[in-house]
Amino acid sequence: MNFLAHIYLSGENDLIKIGNFMADGIRGKQFEHFPDDVQKGIILHRFIDTYTDSHVVFRQSTKRLHEKYHHYAGVIVDIIYDHFLAKNWTKYSDEKLEEFINRFYNSLHHNYSILTEKTQSLMPYMIERNWLLSYQTVEGIHQILTQMDRRSKNISKMQFASVELIEFYNEFEQEFTIFFEDIQKQTKQKLLLEN
Repeated sequence: MNFLAHIYLSGENDLIKIGNFMADGIRGKQFEHFPDDVQKGIILHRFIDTYTDSHVVFRQSTKRLHEKYHHYAGVIVDIIYDHFLAKNWTKYSDEKLEEFINRFYNSLHHNYSILTEKTQSLMPYMIERNWLLSYQTVEGIHQILTQMDRRSKNISKMQFASVELIEFYNEFEQEFTIFFEDIQKQTKQKLLLEN
């Protein structure tokens, strides 16, 4: 799962959302100096990643991309799944997507001092280009994949993956829907156990 799903699956606690959002840049036990709820978010992020990578439906989606994109297939599917979450947002939340995103951006500003340096430097670009909202469209996904391809020095070829998104759109959407129902249950249970 990518940024939007990680934030959404964190529930209503802003610090858990922040921990979940910035967890990729935190290795091992380097999170122990953060506030408790941020730590919970980091642990939740790791749980989501592990659960996602081993899920039969997620693997079905990545298999479609493996031959062309190799180990980047999982990263691409993470982003594709965020597209379907954004596109079908009203199915998962009563709050408008724009309001949800703006609330999250505001919480990043309010908690700036506890963010990692990586998150602090990423924030202006993310907010200015409104990455989270751009997930709603195929064009937005194409732009995100192109930016990520640049970061891999164009080795990943991810910029071309919107072709497969369009070609297998219905299949990816069906897989996302099945998977997301499952991951929602798992994360709710995990959050209950953590509290």
